[in-house]
Amino acid sequence: QVEVLRDAIAHALADDPTLEPRDVIVLCPDIDEFAPLLHATFGAATPDPDPATPTLPDRGLPHLPYRLADRSLRQTNPLLATLDALLCIVDGRLTAPEVVAFAGREPVRARFRFDDDDLDQIATWTADSQVRWGLDAARRARYWLSDVEAGTWRAGLDRVLLGVAMDAEGSRLVGGRMPLDDVESSDVDLAGRFAELVDRLDTVCSRTSEAHPVDEWVAILGEAVDLLMACPARDSWQRLQVEAILREVRGEATADDCVAPAPLSLTEVRALLADRLRGMPTRADFRTGAITMCTLVPMRAVPHRVVCIVGLDDGAFPRPGRADGDDLLRRTPLVGDRDPRTEDRQLLLDAVLAATDRLLITTTGADVRTNEPRPPAVPLSELLDVVDRTAATPGGSDASAAVVTRHPLQPFDPDAHRAGDGRPWAFDRTHLAGARALTGPRTSPPPFLSGRLAPVPPVDGVVTIDELVRFVQHPVRELLRQRLGTNVWEDDDRLPDALSVELDDLERWAVGQRLVERLVAGDPVEAAVAAELALGALPPGAMGEAAIESIRATAERIHALAVAEGAAGATSSLDVDVALGDVEGCGPVAVVGTVTGVRGDATCAVSFSSVAAKHRIAAWVRLLALSAGHPSTPWRALTIGKHKQGARLVELAPLDGPPEARQAEATRLLASLVRLRARGLCEPLPLPCKTAASWADARRRGRDAATSAARDWESGYRFAGEAEDRSHLIAFGGELRFDELLALAPADDECGDGWPGDEPSRMGRLARHLWDPVLAREAWR
Repeated sequence: QVEVLRDAIAHALADDPTLEPRDVIVLCPDIDEFAPLLHATFGAATPDPDPATPTLPDRGLPHLPYRLADRSLRQTNPLLATLDALLCIVDGRLTAPEVVAFAGREPVRARFRFDDDDLDQIATWTADSQVRWGLDAARRARYWLSDVEAGTWRAGLDRVLLGVAMDAEGSRLVGGRMPLDDVESSDVDLAGRFAELVDRLDTVCSRTSEAHPVDEWVAILGEAVDLLMACPARDSWQRLQVEAILREVRGEATADDCVAPAPLSLTEVRALLADRLRGMPTRADFRTGAITMCTLVPMRAVPHRVVCIVGLDDGAFPRPGRADGDDLLRRTPLVGDRDPRTEDRQLLLDAVLAATDRLLITTTGADVRTNEPRPPAVPLSELLDVVDRTAATPGGSDASAAVVTRHPLQPFDPDAHRAGDGRPWAFDRTHLAGARALTGPRTSPPPFLSGRLAPVPPVDGVVTIDELVRFVQHPVRELLRQRLGTNVWEDDDRLPDALSVELDDLERWAVGQRLVERLVAGDPVEAAVAAELALGALPPGAMGEAAIESIRATAERIHALAVAEGAAGATSSLDVDVALGDVEGCGPVAVVGTVTGVRGDATCAVSFSSVAAKHRIAAWVRLLALSAGHPSTPWRALTIGKHKQGARLVELAPLDGPPEARQAEATRLLASLVRLRARGLCEPLPLPCKTAASWADARRRGRDAATSAARDWESGYRFAGEAEDRSHLIAFGGELRFDELLALAPADDECGDGWPGDEPSRMGRLARHLWDPVLAREAWR
């Protein structure tokens, strides 16, 4: 509606040289609701490409000066907006998203010196400490949850402050709390400011939870502003305006120098302030020489040459009034009482009569989702009926049809750039380009990359072990991240605001993973379970105890297998620095890094996850790194994970031969992985980890490889396949079918030693090249 209105005003100014912006007024039901749209639309002026010979479709958006009047104090005074948000928060549950968003408001940031990095860290702490809602258990009493401390701000803040003083090793609890293991020494000051914010919110909540007389409420609100907000000295008018409104509230409750003693609740105080914070008609920003935009209220129907009314949608106008329980007139309505809907009709009539030259009214004529026709507001329909009864057309048709113009919903629709008489209509060149593209010849989308990128040698000739692991686990994602600087993130709700009553699969895994890590590190079972209960991630009460019992049983079986295989207990780390020499496409390369989880002659990884392809290939890279960097030991790689209700072990056997032969073989295989990585950083490789492992394993066992791999590539009933991975969707131009994946032909240089020549597809050849050495040394137990 606003875009159509802008073009209509631009046409009116272009058609009549005597018309000026000050002759135009724009009215809407609520200026605060339309203000962002008006700013975005009328503020998007673009210069003419050739001012000397402009043509209408190409001349660009003209500059239309405008001023918004009747803005609410919430919009013009940040302190008042923050005070209004504060009262809303303390009158509710104090959820994690609400408090973190409150900390990000400018006056609060100024008071506690929060910057963007601080707010990100606060959000991370809030999520990691399992804060959901409520300051403490006592504040949950009105929700009948006074016995549930988990998920409160007090519990989460205790964990943050404990994390300042100690780490979380050994499942140590202090007062039933587990320290948060993510508080760096550089964040100690931030933790203190964060704690001060929560403590001051607690103070405000304590004072606002009870009823007080008006004069006490004025003092409480003034102190709340000083406790939680600040503004620069140049904006001191904001604090003065807050004081003026509070004095006004107190003055209205004063008679004969005595303030009314009647106690008011927080809800009543919010209602009392609402009338003063909403937009009110004033002389400021009204008729300033620009296009005036304001709310449809009394005293705004001043005669203008062009009157525009936007937003006359059914259901939005007449504006619905909210029933007030304190309104005695609603209990016994009588003739002559105020009727807001009737008053809105009168305001519309006044606005219509104020137009001396032209009247422009916009309304949504079709549903934005289904494109189903929508009727206009009832008063507008009545206005059109009046037009039919009072005006005549030459053909005897309805006169209203001659004054109604239907525009398409999308601004890039070709019809949006043609008026009813065939003249060009819209002024936006960007949308015009879109309309021309729609009517032009269709072209297929270009490939993600037009060709293979030029190879780039590793920085300083070094490839880290972690870089190799990340690549073999997901080559396409590493291409996007390393070469194109693009991170593809999955949707993540960082700040849930509800207590869990049932764990989903991801939450069950997180609980089980923490249990397994504590058990493998040597913590007693009961201490590990107590530490998990103290985190607050489980459902409250008996529900949480029941949920952890089933997880505990599986974690204990995984731990028992780890103990039997020597994969539990103290671990060590070994540094690796292996010179590979000249590697094709990379130059001289060294593989460096640290291998963790070393116990005896094995590198061990114990997880609550099922042993997947990504765990197995990571174990293979670390085995090669240890064998090349420390050849005197015949290294093994143990990967232990969940299997149904029990546990399973995947073991990679040592490389064959004496130390020199093991070192040479490990160095050769590492160089092969580095070459594969260099290739994968130049183009997207069809090498999805899970699908490739299934293909190579089926080939090795003489089974139908296509059937096995297709199950991992394509989506199933419960799980999404690798075809739906966002990185693959970006790199391959959409979701590929498995037969389309197999149709990709191998590159000319993907042949020779180490490349299986009997594989016709590129995916199969890459899969065998990577996985055949792994499968030759892999055993499942």
